[in-house]
Amino acid sequence: MHRIIVLCVAVLMSPFAALSAAELELIRVKADQQGFEFTNSKQPFRPLGFNYDHDEDGRLIEDYWFDEWPKVEADFQEMKQLGANVVRVHLQVGKFMTTADQPNERSLTQLEKLVALAERTGLYLDVTGLGCYHKLDVPEWYDKLEEQDRWAVQARFWEAVAQRCSKSPAIFCYDLMNEPVAPGSVGKRDDWLGPAFAGKHFVQVIALEAKGRPRPEIAQQWIRRLTKAIRQHDSRHLITVGLVDWSLDRPGLSSGFVPEKIVADLDFIAVHLYPEKGKQDAQLETLKGFNVGKPVIVEETFPLKCSAPELGEFMDRSKSLTSGWVGFYWGRTPEECRKSGTIHDAIVLAWLELFLQRAQDAK
Repeated sequence: MHRIIVLCVAVLMSPFAALSAAELELIRVKADQQGFEFTNSKQPFRPLGFNYDHDEDGRLIEDYWFDEWPKVEADFQEMKQLGANVVRVHLQVGKFMTTADQPNERSLTQLEKLVALAERTGLYLDVTGLGCYHKLDVPEWYDKLEEQDRWAVQARFWEAVAQRCSKSPAIFCYDLMNEPVAPGSVGKRDDWLGPAFAGKHFVQVIALEAKGRPRPEIAQQWIRRLTKAIRQHDSRHLITVGLVDWSLDRPGLSSGFVPEKIVADLDFIAVHLYPEKGKQDAQLETLKGFNVGKPVIVEETFPLKCSAPELGEFMDRSKSLTSGWVGFYWGRTPEECRKSGTIHDAIVLAWLELFLQRAQDAK
């Protein structure tokens, strides 16, 4: 409670306290396709923010945003104070679709509340949808649907979300899905989800079998179906999809979401990249592969496979290849991480200190 009170006082004293929705500008891609800008002032906008994908206990936002709303408010204020301008939130299908045809009104109303919080705090939202992170949250009826019926539900999800978000200037983008994969040419899968990581399923297939279709063609059809659903209600905000870094058309593992094959239907490219110690040159080449004529942001990164200074070095070396960076915030401030004494929080602290320095340098 003390943390929340202190943060509320700090925010009320900050220059963002009086920021209203009318003062927030819409964001668009620059005419030269080299980055982003505010629509009215035409000043450059470089996304720098956090994935707010779960809290310090591993709970998704939908697990606590009804009963612990002050925590959400405090976390948004903390991210703002750290220098973020974008927050990526993750929405699950099972929490937003009651049935195949009926959106969950309670969740949509809470989403509107979250958008209003972003407006008050002066933050832009990267709204990522169609999550199935917690397998127990995935409705049985949804898992049983055939491909086209499942796509229809996904389109209704995005229609409902776009209807509620379309008027807000605080939406940076809609991210159609986190790390989708198009099926390979051999056989039929029996599960829509990839392997679990840290108890969550981040990778999802968009079809169980290729049925003779090239993988990029499946990805393109799916993207067009969902963007059309969004554009029925929102023609202003940007659309992307969260790509794994193994999406390039290269020998070996690939998601089928080949950047040059899908870029025409997206406003910008969002890639998830975790630099590895000793492999920066190879990963810079990977990042170059996602530069296909539109802005590229690294929508997920963290010193997971390298140190924070090495991540900072990679960020410096890739400046010409990226238009923004989004890391992670899990509800613990730098001071709280510093006091905990755990190895995990020491790594998080190193990341937050790197982020804070980057935010200060960007001013």
